[in-house]
Amino acid sequence: MLPIGLLRAVPAVRHFGTAQTAQMSHIGSLPVKYTGEVKIEHLATPFSTTDPRFLDKTTLRVTGPLGERTMPIEPYVTLDFAQTKASGPGGEHELRVSVEDSELKRQRQMWGTTRALISNCVKGVTEGFGATLRFVGVGYRAALENGVLVLRLGYAHPINMAVPQGLKVVVPAPTRVLISGTDLQQVKLFAAKVREWKKPEPYNQKGIFINDETIRKKDGKKK
Repeated sequence: MLPIGLLRAVPAVRHFGTAQTAQMSHIGSLPVKYTGEVKIEHLATPFSTTDPRFLDKTTLRVTGPLGERTMPIEPYVTLDFAQTKASGPGGEHELRVSVEDSELKRQRQMWGTTRALISNCVKGVTEGFGATLRFVGVGYRAALENGVLVLRLGYAHPINMAVPQGLKVVVPAPTRVLISGTDLQQVKLFAAKVREWKKPEPYNQKGIFINDETIRKKDGKKK
């Protein structure tokens, strides 16, 4: 057995692998599948001619049964279209997204983001997105009057919220509001703005809840 002094002098041997990590986007490499009822066009025109941020970005237009959606495409992003089955309404198509240099962090990030946004556009024009608001509390209720969402949440006056263009709002019951649209971000944003007026609180568990949202009940201070 070696003396303790000699043991300390022996350097630790570290082994390093020579294989390089593959710079791929797990989401970006997945194809976007859609049926023949959806039409996807990659237009060479700039996404915006007035906003400097989008002058060098081309336009992707997605059209389906529920409407039309557009989004910007970065200049380093390439879109490859392919048909996997017979043409016509029942045909299946495939769209693959790639970037020029996946080693660059910015391009690798936008690779997956672009694919996810395209997938959301396809789902939006075929199935749509929705959010359900539940009003919990005495006197909390909502109504739709002349295209304006009217909220009564215990304040001295009602709250009037104009419904954004592109969204559909239905009030099947005074304590339930259904929001639907083709733009996921727009649906979620408007639902969050409504919820902001009366966030759920943990003591009495009252407020405006989105979808299946729950909140853990807290006990009040005990004397």
